[in-house]
Amino acid sequence: MPITVDFAYHKPKDMAEALGLLARYQGRAQLLAGGTDLIVWLKEGLKTPEAVIDIKAVPELKRLELADGVLRVGGRVTFSELIASPLVKKHFPVLWEAARTVASCGVRNRATLAGNICSAIPSLDGGPALLVYEAVVLARSLKGERRIPINEWFTGPKRTALRPDELVVEIELPVPSGKSAGCYAKLGRYRGEDLAQVGLAVAVDDSGNGPRLAFCAVGPVPKRAAKIEAFLKGHRRTAEDMLAAQELVAKEISPIADLRASKEYRLHMAQVMLERALKCAEQRLAGKGPAYGESVL
Repeated sequence: MPITVDFAYHKPKDMAEALGLLARYQGRAQLLAGGTDLIVWLKEGLKTPEAVIDIKAVPELKRLELADGVLRVGGRVTFSELIASPLVKKHFPVLWEAARTVASCGVRNRATLAGNICSAIPSLDGGPALLVYEAVVLARSLKGERRIPINEWFTGPKRTALRPDELVVEIELPVPSGKSAGCYAKLGRYRGEDLAQVGLAVAVDDSGNGPRLAFCAVGPVPKRAAKIEAFLKGHRRTAEDMLAAQELVAKEISPIADLRASKEYRLHMAQVMLERALKCAEQRLAGKGPAYGESVL
């Protein structure tokens, strides 16, 4: 399918030029990094921008480094680069595990983590991992910078807190203190490239603060499961406790029925995934359990 939308194309060479263009078009432009979502939307006429601003040549957006206890993932860093990074695998294995489930190898070579959260589709795989790691999004415009906690980022399906004149410079993830582990469980219809029917990220550590949990694909936005977290913090992992935690899933998510799954199936599988992913994360914290990248489903 060809692109029939008529737009101006710009390829800024630095951050100042990119921000100047965003300010000039005042919300009538679309940013192009990986383009795995944008090109589809342009072909289908879902986006009709006055201009497309290609930021692939902006060097400041390519940073992937750990400094002062914070991992900084630039706006142009792809999922394949996250997977190849020993820093990501060592300190943020849930993000590493989630990155491996994104679409196909060809898509991962182009798609960026920043683009994933900017597209903000409800089933995005990057969202739950960033939520359990309590990431912060650094957005910049000619007016200055804003630091947006990831739990304030998603405002609705395909909607975010990013302003029309801003771009995502980087995503910051604080390195967990002490020993930590986790799990990303993704339910798809088949092995290979597919959107999540349910996604669940779990992060645990030895602090005694309890697990952190975040779902995607079962509500308008990916979100933390605060009620389940609070319950599990005060309870041991008995069979009765797990059943009670699973009953709380219905209060945390609001799945829909579509071509890929019924809402009843999504709810049931979210409950199953809670038990399996939590068990896997705690086993990994103890130095046991399946290797990262091995599915629990």
